[in-house]
Amino acid sequence: MRRFFLFISLSLITLVSVANSDGFIIKRDEVRNKDIKNDYDAYDNYIKDHGYDTFYDPSIDYSKFSGRVTDKDPSSTVFKIQVESKNVKFLKPSDIVYFNVARRMDEDKCKGHVRNSEDMYITIYAKDLENCWGQNSTLRRGTILVFESDKLALRIKEASRYRLTLLAKKRDFTFQLNEVNKFVWGFSQKQVEVAAEYDKQILELQRKKDEALNLLLSKKNDQVRLQSQLIYSLDKLDKDLDFYRIEKDELYTDRWHLDKDTGLPVYDRPVPIKQP
Repeated sequence: MRRFFLFISLSLITLVSVANSDGFIIKRDEVRNKDIKNDYDAYDNYIKDHGYDTFYDPSIDYSKFSGRVTDKDPSSTVFKIQVESKNVKFLKPSDIVYFNVARRMDEDKCKGHVRNSEDMYITIYAKDLENCWGQNSTLRRGTILVFESDKLALRIKEASRYRLTLLAKKRDFTFQLNEVNKFVWGFSQKQVEVAAEYDKQILELQRKKDEALNLLLSKKNDQVRLQSQLIYSLDKLDKDLDFYRIEKDELYTDRWHLDKDTGLPVYDRPVPIKQP
């Protein structure tokens, strides 16, 4: 069993070495699209200010990626591919990908339909391999494939734009979190400051209250003294008024009958009653 695993390992190493020597592995410089049109004005302007914070480089052709067949179904139409790019996560079921065998890049491309995509793996359905591999042929495990998908490049571009929005949201949330952290971490100090401020206001109000009560008490004492003086003055005025009152002794009733009853000398005829 050990010899079997050792033989498999040596075979894979030899295969990778041969593929690298023959130039079948896609390199970064080979997928750079040097003739790309400058239609990323807004993105380029953003890059000038913020740099490549979305990790998207417009000079790279993201439609191309390579992978290795790791498994297949008994019918040899469904293949599981281990890829070298994590961007395959943007592929969705039913997406179409075109591929060549690494040793036959000059031949026509085969067509495959994506069934599933996961981290560093995709599963494709390819019924006809005649264009890229030959008639009545099947892909063996370990075969290196070179893929091309314009839809993947478009999704990566859209994802980079959306990531700018996410970065802006993250900056906003980070700023809000920073303000919240400042408040939480400085809560004790802020609590002391607020309490001190209100204690100061309370002491100021207490001082004003004491001043108002003292002023009211002083005013009361003054009013009590003034009350005594006014009462004394009124009593004195009442006595003076009684002393200086002029009595008007004017008879409104004839005293003839009174004098006659008392036996005082009176005239025979009474004086007519004086009208008021």
